[in-house]
Amino acid sequence: MATKGKTTKEHDEKIAKMVFSSVYPLYLNKVVKKGRSEKELQEVITWLTGFEGTVLRDLIEGEDTFKEFFDKANLNPDASLIKGVICGYRIEDIETPLTKKCRYLDKLVDELAKGRKKEKILRTS
Repeated sequence: MATKGKTTKEHDEKIAKMVFSSVYPLYLNKVVKKGRSEKELQEVITWLTGFEGTVLRDLIEGEDTFKEFFDKANLNPDASLIKGVICGYRIEDIETPLTKKCRYLDKLVDELAKGRKKEKILRTS
C-alpha cells in the first residue's frame, strides 16, 4: 500500500543531496534493459525539466545535486499530470516540492522502461 504524502525530513534531505550524474546511469540502464534508448530517456528529462543539448550533457556529467538540478529546471506545467505510486509513495500526495519533482522524474523513467508510449509519458494525449 502506498504511503500518504508525508515523507520524513531525513528522506527529503537524502534525495536533495543525491548527485544527478550518479543516478543518471541507473535510469539509463533501466530503460536500455527494457529496449528503450538514451535519446528517449533524454527526451523525457527534457520534457520535465527543459534541459537539453549541452546543458543536459553538462548535468549528466556534472556534480549537481537533485536540489541544484531542480533549482535550475524549468518544470513542465503539465508535470502535475504525473500521478501514481513510485517508491511506495503516491506522487500527488507528496508534500515536499523537491521530493515530488524527483518522484516525477522517477515515474517518467519507470513508464519509459515499462514500454508506455511516449505521447502518454509526455502527457500529450
